[in-house]
Parts: sequence; structure tokens; C-alpha cells
Amino acid sequence: MKKIKTLFYSFLLCLGCGACLSSCTEWLEVYPQNEQVSDYYWENKEEVEAMLNGCYYYYRDMVTTNLIPYGELRAGQIVSRGSSLQEFRVKETEKSIASWGPFYAVINVANGVLKNAEKVLANDETYDQNMLNAHKAEAYFLRALSYFYLVRNWKDVPLVLDPYEDDAQSYLVAKSSEDSVIMQIKSDITTALNSGAAKEYYAKKWETKGRATKWALYALMADVCLWSEDYQKAELYCDSILLSASAHAPKLLTSPTHNAWFSIFNPGNSNESILELQWSEEEEQLCNLPVLFSDVDASRQYSYTRRMTELFVDEYTYTQQKMTEAVRSMYGGFYCSGSYVTAETGYCWKYIGSEVLTEKRTSEHYDVNFILYRVAEVVLMKAEALIMQGRHAEAAAEINKLRLRANLPMVEEDLDPATASQLDMLTLVLNERATELAGEAKAWYDMLRMGRRHNYQYKESLITARVLEFNQSASTSWLRSVLSDNNALYLPVWEDELENNPKLTQNPYYE
Repeated sequence: MKKIKTLFYSFLLCLGCGACLSSCTEWLEVYPQNEQVSDYYWENKEEVEAMLNGCYYYYRDMVTTNLIPYGELRAGQIVSRGSSLQEFRVKETEKSIASWGPFYAVINVANGVLKNAEKVLANDETYDQNMLNAHKAEAYFLRALSYFYLVRNWKDVPLVLDPYEDDAQSYLVAKSSEDSVIMQIKSDITTALNSGAAKEYYAKKWETKGRATKWALYALMADVCLWSEDYQKAELYCDSILLSASAHAPKLLTSPTHNAWFSIFNPGNSNESILELQWSEEEEQLCNLPVLFSDVDASRQYSYTRRMTELFVDEYTYTQQKMTEAVRSMYGGFYCSGSYVTAETGYCWKYIGSEVLTEKRTSEHYDVNFILYRVAEVVLMKAEALIMQGRHAEAAAEINKLRLRANLPMVEEDLDPATASQLDMLTLVLNERATELAGEAKAWYDMLRMGRRHNYQYKESLITARVLEFNQSASTSWLRSVLSDNNALYLPVWEDELENNPKLTQNPYYE
């Protein structure tokens, strides 16, 4: 059973700005004025561990409030009741959506570790340089990951590289350009990798899958390189995982069976996993994902839309006709009650299902993890990078690895890579990501990344048309009108941030 120990010390509340408090000005009031909070810690290695562990707790708290809504709802593949986000009607007054505070809470903790962890060397004789370097590598990852979420949701954001430690520091920071932030993200990842201190594994399995490793750094860098249209490097970092000879490298699960695929999510921490946020029923840590994705109407907040259900039904129908096992559909990633042919909505069974495939999780079995990166996504990232370099046949071979284990037809049965256009191939990857990674908070970022590249070359086909195809929450005329403005693809800055920081400017669409 996976296990994560609670080390969320009270001083984390002092170091983090935004997750527990509404603004930097309020954060500065935690301690008496002119009193540096950094004097209260950095005494031993346990405190450094607690700082980093706190970042994962921040992320755990963000799964259902930030990560899934931001990554899914605008794409329209998953629907939530009455969300302004999926209707593209977000206002700057909506703190729950427009506030970037939770991500800056993680950044501030990471900044604190990078600046101050070295003090522990003088205070704790059991703390050595290797431990310090490993902790810094982890902090670089956490800062880079948070900034990557920020630029994908707000585009230009304040770039803060020092922790707020006393009230003499100014919290008035202007936005930096997306390019500048991306450059910093890459620098952080490169610094962590070049240090040689990023771990390949930890002593406990849950830590290997639940904390940033070298493999997580590779996956994040590949993702960032795809976003910034650096396709050769994206391929290189994908191969750093996929072609690694290390016994500790995560590997693609290849068994084309339902049970094997489902083990990625239950019990979780599979060999395919690269990084997932951890819950443990032994520690009485309950995750509400099974409730929010429940197949009981009174509980359910999220469900697949009709068009998404049709994609899963197509997969299920094909495998039944071929008398093979459906891997990703019924009781895999997807389930629907009654007749699957006429289903209007479907359930994300990867979060609902229990260890026995036909049973749901109960209130006593709620420690489902949330995956941030796994090898299947890396395979599809590599395929995308290959497509953008004109290597369609190689890309098809990568996609076929996932279709083979899902008992689905190979790419060549429907599309000839030799004659397919770049748009055809990207659409293929996007569809594969839709069903393989359904509910894993990737869908909107996938559409946005592919649609905006080359100065929004594929915006109509890969953003607008797909949103109109999947999204059932707003009228076609409204969605098309909103999506005509590129700035509407990003979120507004929360009104309190604008009021407290005159250096900030609002996203032009929301002015």
C-alpha cells in the first residue's frame, strides 16, 4: 500500500503565499513587521524535507480545484455543472478560477529551498552536499512545473525567483513575457539535470513515483519543448526516458489486457508512472476524485460529454467485433450504465473503479492517486515531435505502440503516413491523447499547444473546431465569437491582484 507521511509543519504556512491566504499583502502580515520568517527554520534536514513535501500537498489540494478544471473543461471532453470556465465566461472576480495564488505558493516554497537550504549544512551535521543538491534539484522541478502551469493558463506572468521573507521586500512585480518565463523554466530543469543530483529512484516506491526524479525532469522538459516549438530537443528528452537502459527508468506497460492497463490507476504507482500525487488510506488521506467523477447523479461533478463518449464507444465496438478485450473503454478509462450505444454521458472509471474491476471505490477506499506524467504520454509527445519534423512514419510507429496494447487498429489501416498531411497526423495524435489520457487534465493544453503553433496556424482546426465539436455548454455562435480572440484562450488576472499590485495589467480580452 502506498504511504505518504504528513510533514506539513506550521512554518510552511509562513513560507507559502497564496494557497492559504488571498494575496501577498495578507501573506506579509503572518509575522510581525520587520521580522524575517527565515530565522524560524533551516535548522535541520527534516525541515528541508518538510518544505518540499509541502509543495506536493499544495498540488494535491489543486487537483480538483485547479488542475482538472484548467486542463479539461475548456476542451469540452469533460463537462462540469455550471462552470464558467467551460463556457468561456470567466470573470476577473472569480477567485477560484482567476487566482494564480496556489501556483505561486509552490514557487515561493521552492524559492525558499533554493535560497536557504544551504544554511542547514552548518546546522545539521547529518546533512551533506549530496542531500542538498538533491533537494535543490527537486525544488527546481517544482518551480519549473508551477511556472509551466502559469504560462499555459495566463501566458505572461510575474517571474519571481526569490522567496518573500520579510515585509521590506516589494511584492509589486510586473508580468514577464511568456518567452522569458519559458526560458527560466528550461534553465531550472537544465540546472537540475546538470547537477547530477536528481534521483532516479527513492528507497520507497511511493516516493519514486510521488516525488520529482530525473525522469520527471525529462518528461517536463519534453513537454516544455513541445510548447515552445523546439521539436528536436523534445524528441531528445522523450528518448532520455524511452531509450534509457537504466533499470530504474519507467517503462511503457505493453500488455494488451484490461486488467494490466487499469493497474496504472489502481492501485497506481505502476512502472509506467513517472510522477503522481499520492494519497494513503493508511494515513486517513481521502481523495475526492471518485466522488467528483461518480456515476451517481447526486455526487457527480465531472462526466464525459456525448462526443467523448462516442470516441470510447467506437473503441469498444471495434474490440468487440474483433473479439478482443476492450482496454481503455468499458471498465477501463471509460464506463457507462445501460446501453453503451445510446449513452449520453460516460464515467471516468479510472478514478471510480476499485481493485475489483466491476466495483466502485467506497468511502473506505479513497486513496486514488492523480498522475501528472506517465510513459504513454511521453510516447505521444515523441510522436508529436516527429510529426513536426516531417517524420510521419516514425510518428505512426510510436502511436501504434499504444493502439497495439489497446487492441485497436494500427494507424496505417485508416491513414497512410506517407501521404498524410501534418494536420492529419496532429489530429491523429490529438485523438489518441483524448482517449488514452482522458480525465488526466491534458486535453485543453493539447488543443492549445497544437493549435497555436506557427503563429496559430492550426487554430481553426485544432482549437475552434474541436471545442465546437466537444463542448455542449454554450452556443456555437458564442464559442466561435470568443475563440476568435487569441487572448480569450487564456485566463483573466484576479481583480485583487490587480488592485494590490499596480504593476500588473489585465489580459486584454477581459479589460
